[in-house]
Amino acid sequence: MSVASPLTVPALAFSVLDAARVEHAAAPTLGFSVRVEAPGGQAIRSVLLDVQVQIAARRRRYEAEAEERLLELFGPVKDWGTTLRNLLWTRATLVVPQFSGSTVVTLPIACTYDMEVLASRYLDALPGGEVPLELLFSGSVFYAGADGRLQVARISWEQEAEYRLPVRVWRETMDHHFPGTAWLRLPKRSFDRLCAYKARNAFASWEQALDELMGDR
Repeated sequence: MSVASPLTVPALAFSVLDAARVEHAAAPTLGFSVRVEAPGGQAIRSVLLDVQVQIAARRRRYEAEAEERLLELFGPVKDWGTTLRNLLWTRATLVVPQFSGSTVVTLPIACTYDMEVLASRYLDALPGGEVPLELLFSGSVFYAGADGRLQVARISWEQEAEYRLPVRVWRETMDHHFPGTAWLRLPKRSFDRLCAYKARNAFASWEQALDELMGDR
């Protein structure tokens, strides 16, 4: 196997066709259908992709409800001209098998309800509409050179694709695994105090204990 010269590197192109919940996944997972194209129908042995998924927060308009819920992330709306920024959602790797010309592969993206993750807080704050995404692709492409020998070349981070993910798709994915619930992580000391409070008052559920603390009866 040899390293290709820049002139022989396949100029791969990427686009996102669709996204949907991955059925039977152990954790909430979205599957993005990614089309990979090689110029002139070139035969590709395989591709090892590194993918960075970013939320392009500046590329959508926000309802008053979302503005209020995004206060903690971006501050007051009057400051959004400087504070509204891209958020890193996740990084993933994917092996694309052999193809000629073009192929479509599924990129699995795990979702979390951990509200300490900025992307999760952002997604949960949106009541509807679409999430503007930028997918940045890098990695290695393997192909046969003119002499038939296996060649390998790096893919530049300049390769990217945009996709507008419907908020309902993310929400349906989360609701399938956590219907009507959300997760909150507490320091152990805080949890122990809350647990003791629940036991002292003989509350039947955590919801009842929290409602009592917040005065919601």
